[in-house]
Amino acid sequence: MRLLFRLFLLVPLLSACEPRTPTIAPKFEASPPKVFTETADDAVGTREDGLGLAVGAVPPSFEIRDFRGEPFSSAKLSDADTLVVFYRGGWCPYCNFQIRELSRSHDKFEALGVYLVAISVDRADAAAVTQRAYEVPFPVLSDPDLAAHEAFNVVLELGSVGVAGLAAYGHDIEKWSGKDHHKMAVPAVFLVRDGKVAWAHVARDYKTRPSTEQLLAVVAP
Repeated sequence: MRLLFRLFLLVPLLSACEPRTPTIAPKFEASPPKVFTETADDAVGTREDGLGLAVGAVPPSFEIRDFRGEPFSSAKLSDADTLVVFYRGGWCPYCNFQIRELSRSHDKFEALGVYLVAISVDRADAAAVTQRAYEVPFPVLSDPDLAAHEAFNVVLELGSVGVAGLAAYGHDIEKWSGKDHHKMAVPAVFLVRDGKVAWAHVARDYKTRPSTEQLLAVVAP
């Protein structure tokens, strides 16, 4: 199973090097990373307002797409211990800092037998921008229809004020997701082990997140 999961991780990276027919799509540019505040140690592993799946829960089945548009099913989460990271989108500088730091420490997680996937509502071609910008060595998954977001109970719906606030900073979330539902992820991280949630952290404050070091401590034996 672990060998199959390793091969799944390699296929997107090899395929990304193959020439592809250009597609007509809006231009996306990942926001420069911005350092977030590290979560207080006594708050690591908490679920704000009961959001997110609880420890022991089995994630409902779903199928979404990777940044190349290839299918990714929830069944793959049972192939190995997997850290599932929900982020707001490639337009979010705090998310991009998190993705970049996890990418830099990917080998450390892999040495512990833990694999990573990142999920947002970004459309596949927008997710591809994030993957390329930070040379992400693990699957960057596209979920504009919210299948995985709803399965893990991490959907955040923005009101008109929230949408306008992001637009004031130049963030067009409809362009990034290709949808007008104005929904995204509450930043969250789940450790899925043996098909069940073994650890979870969910917090609405997108500027405060567990650091890579804290997550490595969580997954270490």
